[in-house]
Amino acid sequence: QVQLVESGGGLVQPGGSLRLSCVLSGSTASLYTMRWYRQAPGKGAEWVSAIDTSGSVAYYSDSVKGRFTISRDNAKNTVFLQMNNLRPEDTAQYYCVANAKTVTNVRAMCTEEGPYDPDYWGQGTQVTVSS
Repeated sequence: QVQLVESGGGLVQPGGSLRLSCVLSGSTASLYTMRWYRQAPGKGAEWVSAIDTSGSVAYYSDSVKGRFTISRDNAKNTVFLQMNNLRPEDTAQYYCVANAKTVTNVRAMCTEEGPYDPDYWGQGTQVTVSS
């Protein structure tokens, strides 16, 4: 049984940083293309970032590009989302999801309709940016 567990959320002041982690258990992380998405109250869900199985290809939404960095350590079955220069509008519940296939066009996974429904979901971690 594959499980995803996120951690690292919390309350931070504008301009601050947080590092989210997502640990995959029950399988080998290197087999999964990984994404982060966020959901804020009263707003639609947004695909924030994605990374291919090797960690060499990444996607970022325009709203986080230049501030967030996705990475992965397959030896530790973990995906990270480093979030810098946080803004109040980044406040949301952040979720890690996994697709059990190799996808090189991770941009398409986040921006286009297609066979990209996640196979596994984490429970989410709350990020609140406020002074």
